[in-house]
This record gives sequence, structure tokens and C-alpha cells, in this order.
Amino acid sequence: MRLLRSLVFDVLMYTLMAAMGILCAPMALWSVDGAYRAMKAYCAAAFWLLRVICGLRVEVRGEVPTGDVIVASKHQSFLDIMILMYHLPRARFIMKRELRWAPILGLYAVRIGSTPVNRGKRSAAMKSMVSDVAKDAGTPHQLVIYPQGTRTLPGAKLPYKVGAGVLYDRLGKTCVPAATNVGVFWSRRSWYRDPGLAVVEFLPPIAPGLKVSDFMRELEAVVEENSDRLMREAGFDLPAETAAGAG
Repeated sequence: MRLLRSLVFDVLMYTLMAAMGILCAPMALWSVDGAYRAMKAYCAAAFWLLRVICGLRVEVRGEVPTGDVIVASKHQSFLDIMILMYHLPRARFIMKRELRWAPILGLYAVRIGSTPVNRGKRSAAMKSMVSDVAKDAGTPHQLVIYPQGTRTLPGAKLPYKVGAGVLYDRLGKTCVPAATNVGVFWSRRSWYRDPGLAVVEFLPPIAPGLKVSDFMRELEAVVEENSDRLMREAGFDLPAETAAGAG
């Protein structure tokens, strides 16, 4: 039954994505505001389906940033992307280049000003990323970057990449870290969408001015510590090594 509910949700979620993506495309192409309205409406509908079919609710904690900031978030599944998209006023994402060609998703991501990055060419990708972001420096928005560069399994410890630090240093913006436990309920490459409370928590901001190395240490410490706390709250048993480090 658990798997059946999850599969029903996935079918409805992707069907809704295709239907709303096509029907709202004229509005999205007409204006960026239209694209945001369509994406937020889709996220709200997906959250409703998730709660009704799978018993999985979503919650945001902390002060939601509304100004021109960088949001550096833990990334565990598509769900945390939707939560950030819905709650941030004008989210833009640093995303892997291949996603710009994804049906529906690519159109809307590019329309709101998300920045595609070629992760295979680190130096060139870094320069391109900073250049693309700086072009829209006059438009207040929340630039979302996933410092680990990919989705992580609950309890897994992947290294933090310096891209977040480079953006923080070059743009001179405040960075708002964000922790999450969504992977406990909706994990990467898993068919299951389990009941519970999926949380994204915005943490105290890191003001501009730190050295990149100091910034990266602080970012990793606060995001990992608080993500571990949220996962334990959700009933997830962290690996012994991780739990010992958190203590």
C-alpha cells in the first residue's frame, strides 16, 4: 500500500506538471511574474497531493529571506526544491546545465533566471556562474545554490564545493544557510514517499566579509548540524560516525 500510494502520487505529480506547464506557458513567456505564479501554484498543488495521498506534510521554519541574498541549502530530493520555490519570493537556482533542456522544468527554470552550470569543467563553470549571476545584480532575488552540488542521502557526508564561497565572496551578498530533513521521507532514487513532516529551516544569515575558507567552514558546520538535528527529529537513526560528530 505504501508503494502504491507513492506511485499514484508520482503519476499525478508529473501529469500535473505537464498539464500546468503547457497551459501556463503563455503566461510564463509573457512575464517572469507569470512564470513565478505558475510555479508556485504547481508547488501548492503538489504539496496538497503529497499530504492527501502519502500523508507527508511540509513545513518551513526560521525567517524566510525576502531580500537580495544567497540561499545555500542542503539538497536531498526534488521536494526541497519545491519548498524553496514556493516560499522564497523570487528564487533562482544554480542548476546543472543538462536541466535547461528538460521538458517543462527547463523552460520555467531559465525563464525565472536560473543559472545553468557545466559541472564537468570546474574553472570555466565557476567563471561562467559568477558572470551570469552578476548580469542580474540589479534585480533583487534569492539565489539558491546547493553547496554539495547534488542530492545527498540522509546521513551521507559529501564534501562542500567552493562554488558557494566564490559567489559569496564575489557578489558580496549575505548568505542564508538552510537545513532540511526531506530525504528521510522522499529520498533520491527511491520510489517511496513516506508520511511525516518534511522541514526546510532557514538558519541565521552569514554576513558578507568573511574569507572564503572561513565562510565554507561555517556554512558546512551550521547546515550539517541542523540537518542532522531535523533528521533525528524525524526519527532517522544517523550512522554512528555522523551522530558522534554531531555530538
